[in-house]
Amino acid sequence: MLNVAFIRKRITELRIKKGVSEYKMSLGLGHSRSYVQNIVAGRSLPSIEEFLYICEYLNVTPKAFFDDSEAEPILIQKALDGMRGLSDKDLLTLIGLIDRLREGKK
Repeated sequence: MLNVAFIRKRITELRIKKGVSEYKMSLGLGHSRSYVQNIVAGRSLPSIEEFLYICEYLNVTPKAFFDDSEAEPILIQKALDGMRGLSDKDLLTLIGLIDRLREGKK
């Protein structure tokens, strides 16, 4: 079942993490300035195509959008995007750094 309240709340959370206003996001998506406000207020829902544009605008995958257990999905996606195209050697170096940073948190 579709949880409309979750979608509205998640758009707001991710928009704030990105640091943009509802107005700026609406215009960035090519809509009137009240487009996002209407969605988060429960007056409308985006089509599936518009939902995909919203995810792209927020720099998250649809999967990350619905996974609210991830505290920083925008940063995680940015890191993943940055890792694409790295050599195997560089990826192994990065994994070593991640392991070292995790050990420091214990």
